[in-house]
Amino acid sequence: MRMSAVEAAVETIRKVLEDSELTYEVPREGAFFVKLPGEHKLATMAWLIVGPYSVHVEAFFCRQPDENHAQFYRWLLEKNGRMYCLSFTLDETGDVYLTGKIPLSAASDPAEIDRILGCVLAYSDENFDRALELGFKTSIQKEWDWRVSRGESLANLQAFARFADPKNR
Repeated sequence: MRMSAVEAAVETIRKVLEDSELTYEVPREGAFFVKLPGEHKLATMAWLIVGPYSVHVEAFFCRQPDENHAQFYRWLLEKNGRMYCLSFTLDETGDVYLTGKIPLSAASDPAEIDRILGCVLAYSDENFDRALELGFKTSIQKEWDWRVSRGESLANLQAFARFADPKNR
C-alpha cells in the first residue's frame, strides 16, 4: 500500500529527528515540537506541523523589544530578504517568531527537513545577540550593573560586555 504525502512527511520528519538525536515531542499526530541547541541562544524551540498541503515551521525568537523599535524591526525586515524559506514575524503582542511553510513534496526529502531545521537554528542563534543589543540594550546594561553591585556572576552576559560593561560605554 502506498503512503500518502502526509504520512511520508510525518515519517521523514520523525526519522530526521531521530537520526539527528534531537529532543522532541509529538503532542498530536503530525505536530513535532523540537529543541534545537544553540550557542548564543541556548535553545530554540521549533514546531514542525504537517498539514494537508504543507508543513508549517515556527520558532519563538524573542519577546517584543523594550526600546529602539523602529531600528529593531527594520533590522528584522532586512534579514528576511536574505533568508531561505523562513521569515521573522510578529504575534499580536509584538513577540518575534521565525515562521515558514514548505510543500509536502519537499517534506518527504530528509535533506530538506535537515536544511529547514538548520536554517531555524542558524537564523535564531546567529541573530540573537544583535537582536538583544538593538531591543534590550538598556535592560542588559542595568542587569550588568545590578549583578556587579551584588557580586553576581556576569558569565552569561559576556557576549554583551562591549556595550554593557561601564568601562566600554
